[in-house]
Amino acid sequence: MKLKLPMTMMDFFIKSEGIWFSQRTVHHFDYAENESGKSNLIVKVLTKDDPKVVEICEEQKVNPGLATGGASFNWQDNLNHEEPSPNYAAILVDVPNSEIGRTGKIFRNRGYVEGIPVVDRYHFANDGVLTIDTEYEINQGQERCWFLTDDFRVRVSTVRMMNGVNLMAYCSERRCITRKQLEEIVQKNAARSPENMAL
Repeated sequence: MKLKLPMTMMDFFIKSEGIWFSQRTVHHFDYAENESGKSNLIVKVLTKDDPKVVEICEEQKVNPGLATGGASFNWQDNLNHEEPSPNYAAILVDVPNSEIGRTGKIFRNRGYVEGIPVVDRYHFANDGVLTIDTEYEINQGQERCWFLTDDFRVRVSTVRMMNGVNLMAYCSERRCITRKQLEEIVQKNAARSPENMAL
């Protein structure tokens, strides 16, 4: 089955919904050191009338009627089975530039680099690569993300300080199977077992 690439932010949010196992490598240019880590990324789609979407629009003085919806992003340690901490979460609201939806702005209650409300500019290229540019108070960030399959995607990002590029990061993310999905797979395989097929 051919991969259908998301070309609007809401399509991107919908395709991203679920739990992702994220492996990242970060290179810090200011002290020539690499770091790596593993985490879970939990994405939930929010409708345009969700209270969280409306709240962020009002806080950033944006007409909620212009929003098409949003998403919540939560990060947690890969081995942590507790509820995700709100300290590692962000709400994103999509406000496209036109009905086509390939360019627009994302209003966030907190940024990745600086934990303050920020506004991103985004656009989708013809090949489905999403580019997000963010202006912080003292930093600039750019992230690119694309799907290789429905269940595997890649993210690369750079953070530029006033004196040049400060760090670059590469993330590969694989969608996790939920317990319900796993049970369904087990049931389908059990129904196809030789014993059941002989009955």
